[in-house]
Amino acid sequence: MAADFSEETATEAVIASFADTSDPRLRELLTVLVRHLHGFVREVEPTLAEWRSAIDFLTATGQKCDPARQEFILLSDVLGVSMLVEMINSRKSEQATDSTVLGPFHVVESPPRALGETIDLVGTGEACLVTGRVLSVDGRPLPGGAVDVWQANNHGFYDVQQPSEQPAHNGRGLFETDKDGRFWFRTVVPSPYPIPTDGPVGELLLKTRRHPNRPAHIHFIVDAEGHVPVTTHIFVADSRYLESDAVFAVKRSLIRDFVTVDDPEEATRYGLASPFRHAHFEIVLEAVATPGHP
Repeated sequence: MAADFSEETATEAVIASFADTSDPRLRELLTVLVRHLHGFVREVEPTLAEWRSAIDFLTATGQKCDPARQEFILLSDVLGVSMLVEMINSRKSEQATDSTVLGPFHVVESPPRALGETIDLVGTGEACLVTGRVLSVDGRPLPGGAVDVWQANNHGFYDVQQPSEQPAHNGRGLFETDKDGRFWFRTVVPSPYPIPTDGPVGELLLKTRRHPNRPAHIHFIVDAEGHVPVTTHIFVADSRYLESDAVFAVKRSLIRDFVTVDDPEEATRYGLASPFRHAHFEIVLEAVATPGHP
């Protein structure tokens, strides 16, 4: 006999339909999702027009995605979900570097570059040197580590946003740490910028009277053998929007001074003109746990 699907039985009926799901984790995820989704619907009691509007919003979000733009990541970012997922999946020792969001523009493979090479292929903006080390939580330097970096140009746009104005891979580079775990590269000082507002996420921000701006930052993904990778940023200490980042990604531990260096000899050493700005970032990775050792 057909089930009597009603307001009272709807949730359990849908959950029961997953009983033969072979993957237990998938069954768990779907069960909890349905409970929360049905709970949301019961609490807010959306009209049919509101529900259609919600479906249209999600449809438009998907239609805005392309190889250079991930609108669903942007939606996850502005709702704070990306940072929440990062924090849940990055529960590690206090010594390890804090993680942050990936963002919607890590969509291309960064080109390998030699230590000290510039990621600024345009030659505009305020010259900057970024130095750092990759370390284990016990203080050991990690040679041969991968340091993937990317940033917007000095006008606040990533290369994939301006393919006719910026060369491909501008603001991107993949570096390998030296025998002492060190890395360094040249770039330009990043500036604050708005996340894209020409799609459904921008419309959402407008309707909720939220600004779309992010403080100035440089992205990093860092990995080393035997260690847990980290996705993170550094933020410019005197940047606007540190207190109201549109994607909730600022952490105090990741704010860095980009100090002015007026030293011709030091500038020559790194292939820069004097004065230039300098930021230093030590990235600490936690070792992968081995069986029997937490």
